[in-house]
Amino acid sequence: MHCPRSRLVRRRAEAGAALVVAMLVFAICAALIVAMQREFTLFYQRGANSLQAEQGYAYLRGAEELATLALVLDYDTDKERDVPRDDLEEIWAQPATPYALDEGGWLMGSLEDLQGRLNLNGLASGGGGQGSGQEQASERFTPAQAQFIRLLQTLEEPVVSEQEAIAITRSIADWIDTDGNTSPDGAEDDYYFSQTPAYRAANRPMSSVSELRAIANVSAELYAVLAPLVTVWPQTAQPLNIHTAKVQVLRSINADDSLEPLAESDAQALAEQREESGFLDKAEFLAHPAFADKPMDKMAGLLGESSAYFLLSARVEIADRELQLYSVLQRQQRRVESLVRASGSL
Repeated sequence: MHCPRSRLVRRRAEAGAALVVAMLVFAICAALIVAMQREFTLFYQRGANSLQAEQGYAYLRGAEELATLALVLDYDTDKERDVPRDDLEEIWAQPATPYALDEGGWLMGSLEDLQGRLNLNGLASGGGGQGSGQEQASERFTPAQAQFIRLLQTLEEPVVSEQEAIAITRSIADWIDTDGNTSPDGAEDDYYFSQTPAYRAANRPMSSVSELRAIANVSAELYAVLAPLVTVWPQTAQPLNIHTAKVQVLRSINADDSLEPLAESDAQALAEQREESGFLDKAEFLAHPAFADKPMDKMAGLLGESSAYFLLSARVEIADRELQLYSVLQRQQRRVESLVRASGSL
């Protein structure tokens, strides 16, 4: 016969064990619930982020469609002119204005004429003489190279001397030409093989302005200030649009026999006249006092009045998240095509 006391002790022990098991089960369930909740939260957030990204990209593509319409409308308007042109008074060149979205946030975009920048793909080697002196500039360099040398000397930080500008120009020319011959002050594979890591010269037209960072004599500081003034589109260089070029780019327009940039005051006078009354055509532009008595025949061949390549910069904000789209647009009559797109978020 069992003692009542021992039965009581056993029952208490069994109850304690059951309580421990119940607590373990509860702890495991709680851990599973927390883990499931975390996974669900992550899944939900990933889904929300994906939806917002897709929605934002749809808005950005909508901005690209609006830019296309503006460029087509401008083309139709230009056909009514005696001399078609693209200038900063046209619909595509108006300042960006944020457009409020129904679900909150905003969308905005702007177009820039890429033919208002200097085209790096026009710097392929053409001159090769080793003469010295300003009077031989037209023989030592192609007109496009001389223009770029002048542009480099307009930079204020970092300051670029004429000799440094020549070395940079030669290096870019070697980078994009199709041979492996190193021009005076330039750089080809023998230079780039010595870098860490080693690489080769492209020997083809540049596909991105960012390639400048790989080219000899181009520092990070130089690239930062130069990038907004140059382009690689189109890859076969087209004339610089005198009606849309920035003041600093206007300073690269000077006499054929000079490597010095146009005086800042002259470039500002050109910009002010362009804004106030405009230039009827290229001939009137070159008749400005800033170019008086200067040989400009070769330089004139690099200048134009209309454009076919534009850069769209679009931004959208949805749910406190900002997305960006950069699109290079080519206009051929009433057809507008995106040549390259780059997107990102902030």
